[in-house]
This record gives sequence, C-alpha cells and structure tokens, in this order.
Amino acid sequence: MTTSATPRERLLQAAGELFYRDGMNIGVDALCKAAGVSKKSMYQLFRSKDEVIAESLASRGPTYQAALLPGPDDERSPRERILTVFERQDRMTAEGNFLGCPFVSAAVELKDPEHPGSVVARRFKQHLTDFFRAELVAAEAEDPESLAVQLTIVFDGASARVVVQSQALAGIGVATAAALLDAAGVEQTAPTARPTGARIGS
Repeated sequence: MTTSATPRERLLQAAGELFYRDGMNIGVDALCKAAGVSKKSMYQLFRSKDEVIAESLASRGPTYQAALLPGPDDERSPRERILTVFERQDRMTAEGNFLGCPFVSAAVELKDPEHPGSVVARRFKQHLTDFFRAELVAAEAEDPESLAVQLTIVFDGASARVVVQSQALAGIGVATAAALLDAAGVEQTAPTARPTGARIGS
C-alpha cells in the first residue's frame, strides 16, 4: 500500500485484500487498522460497511478484468480471444494465491441479491458474459447468447473447483471451453470485424 494513497484509497485497497482473503465478516476495526485509517474517518468517507464492500469490488473490478480479457487491439480470431480468458485464468490458479472469482465469492457470501456488493458483482460478471457474446457474434456462432452463458458457467465452475480441490486447473477450463466452441462450430478462423460496443466495461 503506497504511503501517498488517500485514506479512501487505503480503505478500498485494504478492504479488497481482506474481504477476498478472509471474507466479508472482517470487522470495521480490523479493516481500519489495516488501512491505517480511524473509524471516524471511515464513516466520514463511507455511509456503511456495505458501501465499503461495494466500492472495494468496483475498484478491484477493472484490474481483474484487464488481467483476464484481451484488449480491443488484440487482432486474433474470436475463438482465440475467448480461449485467452481461460488460459489466463489457468495461469492465475497456478500462482498459489487464487481464492476464486472475487465477484462470485462476494455474491455467494453476501447472499442478498439486492446488497450493493451483490449488485456490483453481478455487473462485472455480466461484463464477462457480454465479452463472450460479442466474440461469438463476431464469429457468427449460432445462438451466441446461450453459448456466452455456458462459457461463463465454465469459467465460474473452474474457479470454484480450484477453491474446493485446492489445486490449479492444469488446462481443464481451457479444454472444456474449447469443447463447447468445437460443438458450436466456432473454428480457428481469420479475425472478424467486431460489432460496435464489443469493448467490455465501457
């Protein structure tokens, strides 16, 4: 944590790390201590712990997405771009500090779909599905909507397996996604022009 960070930035960074590692039940005292910020200051910056949860997920989201998704200037085929997500997920799970998808973990722990943290988690998970759908449309796949959801389920299931089995994926997610694409006829083809708005998180 950089010393030049503002109290708000320190709180969000500490919250993102603690909530992901230890769960949402971390108390406000422990959070403020980790951030080096007083409780009074925290409640001046945020209305509640729930707001800290939501804002910490929102601030973590773009970095997590950037680590997974190929950029808009990546000119590989839609199939390659989709499989890149699973290849990057595979590498993440091999690093030893992977504790699952932070958005799925948050939503499962919070349980309430109307909790502000759940709303943020759902939005970022939809970004991933939207990315898959845009690539499938570019590949002219049949029923891109359903296939995008299936790919998201593979991604989330692979993340959960890592946590449950406490072992890296070792290519299982990539192979499962490739099998889905094979079954749908999404082949290794030349790059296809993507529809406007395919960029995620805009």
